[in-house]
Amino acid sequence: MSTAGFNSQNGTGTGQTYANGPSQNPVALQQLPGVSYGMTNQPPYNPVQAKAPAPPGPGLYPAGLYQPIPPVSSYQPGPPPTSYPSSAGQPLLPRPPMGGHPSHTPPQSASPSPGPRMPMPPAQATPPPPSVSSSSYYPNPQQPMTPAWQYNTPTPPLGPATSISAPPMGPVANHVNPAATLAGPSLPSSASYSSAAPLPPPPNMSYSTTQPPGPGMPPTSLHGYTQPGVAPPPMNPMAPHTYQGQSNRPAYGPPPTGPTPAGPPPTMKPTSFPTGPPVANATPPPPKADGAVAGNGPQATNSYNHLDNKMAGPTQPGPPGRHLGHYPSLPPGYQNTSAPHATPPIHPAMQAATQPYTQAPQPYQQPPGGPGPAQLSPSLAAMSLQSSTPEALRVVNLLQERNLLPPAPVPAPTPCLTQDLQKLNCSPEVFRSTLTSIPQTQSLLNKAKMPLGLLLHPFKDLSQLPVVTSSTIVRCRFCRTYINPFVSFLDQRRWKCNLCYRVNDVPEEFMYNPVSRSYGEPHKRPEVQNATIEFIAPSEYMLRPPQPAVYLFVLDVSHNAVETGYLNVFCQSLLDNISSLPGDSRTKVGFITFDSTIHFYNLQEGLSQPQMLIVSDIEDIFLPTPDSLLVNLNESKELVQDLLKSLPNLFEKTMETQSALGSALQAAFKLLSPTGGRMSVFQTQLPNLGVGALQSREDPNQRASAKDIQHLAPATDFYKKLALDCSSQQVAVDLFLLSAQYCDLASLGCISRYSAGSVYYYPSYHHQHNPAQVERFQKDLKRYLTRKIGFEAVMRIRCTKGLSIHTFHGNFFVRSTDLLSLPNVNPDAGFAVQMSIEENLDDMQVVSFQAALLYTSSKGERRIRVHTLCLPVVNSLSDIFAGADVQAITGLLACMAVDRSVTASLSDARDAMTNAAIDSLMSYRQSVLTIQQPGLLVPACLRLFPLYILALLKQKAFRTGTSTRLDDRVFAMLQLKYQPLAYAMLMIHPALYRVDDLTDEGALNINERTIPQPRLLQLSVEKLSREGAFLMDAGIVIYLWIGRNCHSNFLTQVLGVPNYAAVPDNLYLLPELDTAESQRTRAFIGWLRDQRPFFPSLHIIRDESQLKASFMQNMIEDRTESALSYYEFLLHLQQQISK
Repeated sequence: MSTAGFNSQNGTGTGQTYANGPSQNPVALQQLPGVSYGMTNQPPYNPVQAKAPAPPGPGLYPAGLYQPIPPVSSYQPGPPPTSYPSSAGQPLLPRPPMGGHPSHTPPQSASPSPGPRMPMPPAQATPPPPSVSSSSYYPNPQQPMTPAWQYNTPTPPLGPATSISAPPMGPVANHVNPAATLAGPSLPSSASYSSAAPLPPPPNMSYSTTQPPGPGMPPTSLHGYTQPGVAPPPMNPMAPHTYQGQSNRPAYGPPPTGPTPAGPPPTMKPTSFPTGPPVANATPPPPKADGAVAGNGPQATNSYNHLDNKMAGPTQPGPPGRHLGHYPSLPPGYQNTSAPHATPPIHPAMQAATQPYTQAPQPYQQPPGGPGPAQLSPSLAAMSLQSSTPEALRVVNLLQERNLLPPAPVPAPTPCLTQDLQKLNCSPEVFRSTLTSIPQTQSLLNKAKMPLGLLLHPFKDLSQLPVVTSSTIVRCRFCRTYINPFVSFLDQRRWKCNLCYRVNDVPEEFMYNPVSRSYGEPHKRPEVQNATIEFIAPSEYMLRPPQPAVYLFVLDVSHNAVETGYLNVFCQSLLDNISSLPGDSRTKVGFITFDSTIHFYNLQEGLSQPQMLIVSDIEDIFLPTPDSLLVNLNESKELVQDLLKSLPNLFEKTMETQSALGSALQAAFKLLSPTGGRMSVFQTQLPNLGVGALQSREDPNQRASAKDIQHLAPATDFYKKLALDCSSQQVAVDLFLLSAQYCDLASLGCISRYSAGSVYYYPSYHHQHNPAQVERFQKDLKRYLTRKIGFEAVMRIRCTKGLSIHTFHGNFFVRSTDLLSLPNVNPDAGFAVQMSIEENLDDMQVVSFQAALLYTSSKGERRIRVHTLCLPVVNSLSDIFAGADVQAITGLLACMAVDRSVTASLSDARDAMTNAAIDSLMSYRQSVLTIQQPGLLVPACLRLFPLYILALLKQKAFRTGTSTRLDDRVFAMLQLKYQPLAYAMLMIHPALYRVDDLTDEGALNINERTIPQPRLLQLSVEKLSREGAFLMDAGIVIYLWIGRNCHSNFLTQVLGVPNYAAVPDNLYLLPELDTAESQRTRAFIGWLRDQRPFFPSLHIIRDESQLKASFMQNMIEDRTESALSYYEFLLHLQQQISK
């Protein structure tokens, strides 16, 4: 098995992913220098296509448009990155294929560029057939060309994986749903909708009951409120801010053409609906669960092996733009620049500046007798006034407007849907798309040069979650979609699926509404009122009786482990929380300890004290007493408590330095296999004995100077193979790594990654020398032991026909093309998926996505949590840009870049991220702006995109030129792939606040506590002041920097010290002083900590502190020896875009 590691799904970088779409040629094309390959169809555009190895499938943008390809869209190809010129006199290196089918493109001239850059195409018509030449495409061979990512490219399916484009004729269980059109008659007018995060209901809105049953609106209208032949009035008329000199620009949408007549909508052509057998998603054996269907889709036996094809290629040294030449010492565009007059101070909610389509909300007047939420207007573009520009598209010149960072965190943009639809939509905290307006075609998506994907937080702790108990869970007979708020009822007895548009019967039981206790109003049931809902599943959703909660703890007790002191903290924490472990009367626990031997503990009820059983034959591990090692917690609680009290003393004097982790994991797997459960592994050193032994691969002398980072992939496939065995037996492995030395997290992390576990990392952990880490470990452990947990889970993501999912990111095993195996699911886990558009969405006005998570609760209930997201379909680039979610795009690019770093190289991933920004902004400049002005012009919704990309380049996972421990880097990569977006963004772009002048102005009041709300500051030293104190929230760590001349009032009232010199080193706790300043500061820090499930440690630092360097490294906007400043980075982008 390959050891290339870390790829998007289960793969090791040597195979292929599962595609729900057309497969690509899995054979890597070896291209001769100067020769381009032909491409006959429209390939998806992919921004992270590497100059070095790249997966044949999902890279970072759809392949075609980073390569110049004869496009289906009007996108003009340019210099093809088909080969990378080396320095003069050296042969050109071959370039890996970009994914999709090869295409013929002509050589283009490329002007010399000052920095490595993935080639960006200039405007040009469809190219003529290529001329084959043995020379370079580029007149200047010294100019290195950098590859682009491939967004939205489906990867070739492995073996029998079925592609959606060639659907099976027979039934296929539970696949991504086919859907052709989202049309249908409206809901009855009495439907009042609510959702977890409802928007205020619009005035004068009503649903119509005049819609006759039978065929409804044309497929181009779902959930809108239009009458025949006319566009609706704008939902949210925008302020009349127009482009400069854009009189020739096509209207953002057609203007309303007249009064809206009442009456029923036009009938739909019968040919609009699919008529043949269900496409790629026929009815599964009916009653089985999402993951319980016997033949659940094509089962590829080796689905974990083939994710991204690993290829080799040249590396590009140096950060992007290091060859930019001379930079002005003071950026001229920034000198004496005040906040731009076009950007007034924004309310903390930041509605106008950060959310498209929410400026100047107006009541949307529902025409009398109009259709209900199952129809949408023929053109969403008509919702904007012709002469106005939405706030999201307001043109911003980044080189002139410096103060772009909003004063409060950026909220997710609101999709351009009618208010009734939007208030039913899924919360962005749970389900979020990189583009809130979905392009009609893949070629349009390619032209926009932005990635299409979803970010999910499916098991998030929710304050309000409707739970439905029913013997009948209503699902589409054809595609198995769960009934949701975006289906349409033809009448009381029939409903139309919003993913495949087939008509289903309403079961008799569904006619009764348990909430209102009324009969005959199925559209008022909770399932149709909430985009997030949980079902308690009946017995047909079980392949076996629900498993009990089983917890096995595997503890390193070598000399190194005892020295760190973690064992005392663990045992005390488990003693404190043992009664809070999720579970019921069946809950089981067990313990294994290990050094050079494996120690089991017999905790059978009736023993007077625990018995320790030692197995020294680690090569052929066996269980000494299989029936008494996992015991019922309630029956053996006293023995368990006795063991926890004695464990730290048991190994106090040990001098055993070896670690047989692999054998201990094998033993734990044997113990848990019959039931499944959770394995919690605590490790403090590099495993050096028996199976899975590892050797140090880190050279500390190369940390800062290496042009590229080696050893990001696992050294062995032992841990991955074991993780896959665990996954098949419903066992998840969580790894706690507490170490001051290198532990090869790249290899060890596989045990958690492929078993849907979590990784916790505490570098330099020591109970005396690092009290901040001890506090963090204690708090994390308490959360870990007591949080909600789901066992033997599977998750499937369905989407409207025409869309396909091709790459997953997170910790899981892909069981079939669209089914994720999650032996455990926890509320702190995030996932991401990349998507492509396989079939044109011309006849649709909205598309839907549904994530269904089937799991066993700790109480033994089989439950299904369902989230449904509805988004509009648009056919103009300006609408696509207006709906871009800059944080979601950044989060998805980070996941893709992690995969690229492992399968190709770190420099390749860095170049790809830079080009992601260049390409999308170039597309905007060429295709949306009609007046070309000087400067770096971006739409307001993407104004933070270059800043976030620069932040990623300087993030611990991807930075170069700075000494970064290999384990620290790998952990940062794991975090970016696994953390939900809200938490990952803080690790990418920390939040900086001034806290020595906190006031109650604009404060929040939560549970009778007043929480100050200071402004967010830019991450630049120029924002710091020696007279102040500044708090930096970087996700898993919070820094409080005290200026040398900080006001004595803050020092005495908050820190309890008389002067700056008295601030102690290594201070990690704020004293609880009875002063208003102390209460405000502690309340604010406490509030920040409460917003995330893990515990960020606090470090109070002075100018002399060792941690000051870490604090300053997060000043993203400043220049360092090895990285550009924000202004220099903008100049680099402008230079590339305007070439």
